[in-house]
Amino acid sequence: MPDARSTSQALPTSQTLPTSQALPNLQALSLFLAVVDEGGLGAGARRLGMHQPNASRLIARLEAEAGTALLDRDPRGSRPTSAGLLYAAHARELLDAAEEFSAWLRHSRDEDARELRVGVSMTIAEHLMPAWLTELRRRSPRLRVDLEVLNSTQVLAGIHDGRLQLGFVETPHVPRGVNAKTLREDELVVVVAPGHRWADRTDGLDPEELAATALVVREGGSGTRDAFEELLPAAARTPPVQELGSNAAVRIAVASGAGPAVLSMLAVRSALEAGQLCRVPVAGTRLCRVLTAVWGGPRRLSGSAAELVAVASNPADAGR
Repeated sequence: MPDARSTSQALPTSQTLPTSQALPNLQALSLFLAVVDEGGLGAGARRLGMHQPNASRLIARLEAEAGTALLDRDPRGSRPTSAGLLYAAHARELLDAAEEFSAWLRHSRDEDARELRVGVSMTIAEHLMPAWLTELRRRSPRLRVDLEVLNSTQVLAGIHDGRLQLGFVETPHVPRGVNAKTLREDELVVVVAPGHRWADRTDGLDPEELAATALVVREGGSGTRDAFEELLPAAARTPPVQELGSNAAVRIAVASGAGPAVLSMLAVRSALEAGQLCRVPVAGTRLCRVLTAVWGGPRRLSGSAAELVAVASNPADAGR
């Protein structure tokens, strides 16, 4: 039977593992990518706040582990070799995965005090979010959701400046640098008061006539308005008869005879069923837009934000 000393010596340790089996040094990979991006060792080291001699040693260690030169150096700077380009591509994938892991870890800490800051555009807030939150609380009863009801432009601004962790918007315009996931399609419909001249139309309304008609509309920055004007650009050139800050205000104005409006079916279904509004068909087209979840940071959501998007993406929890 071997003694304890011989058994201990047979076990591998972090000091005795061959270099090829060692895990990558993420700081060294970050430095290498900074050098590639900046075009020089000095500039890459400065980006990471590292002294150049230390940076040189890290790069030399990476090249020794890779068994080949990763950078071509000359007085004008440093450029990746062909092997270095391939190395950089894999390094970016690994660092992206590490960033996603770190984000997941941050969101997973101290679950008892978890809080999610969410911005929601008006139609989604009124007609879908209540059912989503009910299901989310069933799944994660200790999660606190701090909800702000805004228009789509304001939600995207909150995501951009980091004030909101997650947003839900109705606009077709999601800016570069914001991650997005399409949740569902939403139909926009033309509605009028029962006494309006369009109320009894059986033939479809010509899109040009609709675009040339003064409508009751939501405020600028509303996803409903942006989506409609994207689908029918000529409508943006016709001044509205009224501009209001909520779907409810638009419904009341239309029912009172102020003029037609284009709203989400989600926002007018009850009023149509009650006979308070009438739907007017549009010839040759369906006015549809998508509802979208948006967020900043890593491309892959984690933690409570991922839970809420999963609920919103599930047709059984879509509030239909």
